[in-house]
Amino acid sequence: MPLNPPITQWRGKTVWLVGASSGIGLATAEALHAQGARVFVSARNAAALQAFAAAHPGATSLPLDVTDHAAVMAAAQLVLTAGPLDLLMYCAGYYQPQRATGYKLADMLRHDDINYRGALHVLDAVLPNLLARKAGHISLISSVAGYGGLPQSLAYGPTKAALNNLAETLYMDIKDSHIGVSLVCPGFVETPLTATNNFSMPALITPAQAAAAILQGWEAGRFDIHFPKRFTLWMKALRLLPYPAYFAAVRKFTGL
Repeated sequence: MPLNPPITQWRGKTVWLVGASSGIGLATAEALHAQGARVFVSARNAAALQAFAAAHPGATSLPLDVTDHAAVMAAAQLVLTAGPLDLLMYCAGYYQPQRATGYKLADMLRHDDINYRGALHVLDAVLPNLLARKAGHISLISSVAGYGGLPQSLAYGPTKAALNNLAETLYMDIKDSHIGVSLVCPGFVETPLTATNNFSMPALITPAQAAAAILQGWEAGRFDIHFPKRFTLWMKALRLLPYPAYFAAVRKFTGL
């Protein structure tokens, strides 16, 4: 049973993807543009956004830093004045491996500023408009790292766990306003973020494969969009274990 209104067609829809200069965000912007959506793309990398807009007629580049609340508000105003916003995708992300033995406060806070607080800035900019219209869809790109604690994820994992909780609560709060909310939890995807990993990444997929899975989830009206299932279902099952078994399984699985 769909938890969200299914999005049956994209032609003419206005979508804003925040964090779309590379990886999943860029691939999703390409897929939506190919389906006829009116695409706005934002990220810090202005050159990458401009290259995307030049190669995709009708797309609009809106460079911004999600940690700058004023810049987010200004970009949102441009999107909202262009027409009703049908879908917001927040996929801005920052990842550096960190363990407690190498604790760096500045890096911990950098993860929080981009992965979680940035999402709050964007919500502040668009949520009042969506609530007034009683329409639209908000999609937060999280990670299986948000399901439970993992080695080297001391800084990254908690921010994704916060996004998971945010999406769940947001859904319950605004479902009666006919606004869709989806939580996207990818496994390992070939992106600049995962390129820093020095360990084996099972079931690694391409950004284009991730984008296809995301669009399929939106079109089916799903709240919980996770992929590839041959990996993510195991991660979900792992979280059901009692802590002694969970810690032992993670240690065996990661070797860390």
